[in-house]
Amino acid sequence: MRRLPPRPRAARAKAGLLAIAFAFTFAIAGCGTESGAPGGLPTPGATATATTTGTIRAQKVMQLTRTHEETGMTLLEGPAFHPDGGLFVVDVIAPPGKPKVLRVDVRRKTVRPVHTDGRGAYTSAQFSPYDGRLYLTDYAHGEIVSLAPDGGDPRTFFAGEVDGARMNPDDIAFDEKGHLYVSDSRGLSEGAAHGRVVRIDREGGKATVLADGLAATNGISFDEAYRGLWISELTENRISYLRLDEGGEVASRHTAIRVDGGIAQTDSIAVDADGNLYQGLHGRPAIVVYDRHGERLATVEVPARAEGLESATNVAITPGGTKAYMTVSGPGGGYLYTFDALGKGTRQSNGG
Repeated sequence: MRRLPPRPRAARAKAGLLAIAFAFTFAIAGCGTESGAPGGLPTPGATATATTTGTIRAQKVMQLTRTHEETGMTLLEGPAFHPDGGLFVVDVIAPPGKPKVLRVDVRRKTVRPVHTDGRGAYTSAQFSPYDGRLYLTDYAHGEIVSLAPDGGDPRTFFAGEVDGARMNPDDIAFDEKGHLYVSDSRGLSEGAAHGRVVRIDREGGKATVLADGLAATNGISFDEAYRGLWISELTENRISYLRLDEGGEVASRHTAIRVDGGIAQTDSIAVDADGNLYQGLHGRPAIVVYDRHGERLATVEVPARAEGLESATNVAITPGGTKAYMTVSGPGGGYLYTFDALGKGTRQSNGG
């Protein structure tokens, strides 16, 4: 077995984590509003509220994963609600045989594994409005994989090159008809602007590059009206907006928000019913919230006493409610935290 690298330091970029996941897989295998919330989800503990300084203090729900001895880390991503109320999360760095997709019951504070395999490095999860299956992005192998909601019946939905280059798919946004819009983070490890946005039809037969020349495309989410896509570019700490035409093609593109992240970098994006953006951060356990005009509304922080947590990559808001759940990870393990979102949850509120 190839010698495993040491645990990453707090300021190490997500590129390093994904590169480690890639190498490891080949070494082994070659009180928010709850009305309308799925399953009648209650408040799991103290309410997180905004202060006059624009800071929202998140509260810990539970620990989901511990640092893996094999990889020296854990990295949670892709929180997504199933219609029955279950919250699905992926562990990007889980080694072969360990749970790679988890299902959380936030009411009972329980977690159970639903899928593992010997090769995937899954960076996001989303349920399709077309067939109801759970779709995962395998960053290491450039594939999109789908599962039945119980974690069974794994299928390779898409694999191969797009316009002559294999993807490094990171996050997914579904349109209302079930077509996929994928953030392709090509160039991340090299620090080159080779990132793309790729549209894949819901049958998996046609893939089209909608935008390229992006700086490590990461988060992707439709706006509240499905008129355009918000995308985050990790190595430039910026959020861009792609306006779409009636055929789903890009009509225009511009830099919308520049994120002052310091040592942190822009990760996944979720959008609430009011059009507010929740931008996850890699390198700092916090989420920044903007309105559609780019005004910074709040920063969601974990308590200062929470040690060993370095990133808050993603968030999901309960459909029809305002209770939000964020994935927080670091050398101290992988956790789920909660806070009150500024708007109600919709499909776009499952962050990637």
